[in-house]
Amino acid sequence: GATNTFRVLGKKAGVSVLCLDIFKGWLAVNYVLLLSDPLILSQDNFDIYFETKLVFGISAVIGHLFPIYTGFRGGKGIATMLGLLIGIHSIASLYAFVVFIIILLLSRYVSLASILASISFPIIVIILGSTNISLNLFAFFVPILSLITHQKNIERILRGEETKIIFGKKIN
Repeated sequence: GATNTFRVLGKKAGVSVLCLDIFKGWLAVNYVLLLSDPLILSQDNFDIYFETKLVFGISAVIGHLFPIYTGFRGGKGIATMLGLLIGIHSIASLYAFVVFIIILLLSRYVSLASILASISFPIIVIILGSTNISLNLFAFFVPILSLITHQKNIERILRGEETKIIFGKKIN
């Protein structure tokens, strides 16, 4: 994913991949606008519209985790998930991104920052007062997915073997 691209190919390529992955998740969520009848977008059908957006976004994340062209072995889906989150709840995703930046600056672990930002998302959604049942249920799915995809990173953090980053450089 984007983190490995940063490490292997550098800042320019890493930023490009990061932006494309975020855009992929956002586009999947908003693709519904292109396919929907304007009546579906009405307040009366908001639940159907929102749930369709979730299905499209989740499909993009699953496609990122298990791409056909790499033998179903993909990345961790964090940037694509961020795009999905921006598309369904931009304010909560912004706060979660702030958590990511703070943890990254303090720990220098991308994986730890990703995990804690994903854990913060459902908390932020609740604090912001969401009454959308689909959003609330999905919000609790976000950290579960992050914990599952980051299992090896968690093990390396606990052993003190996870790679820390310094902007533009790699250290152990």
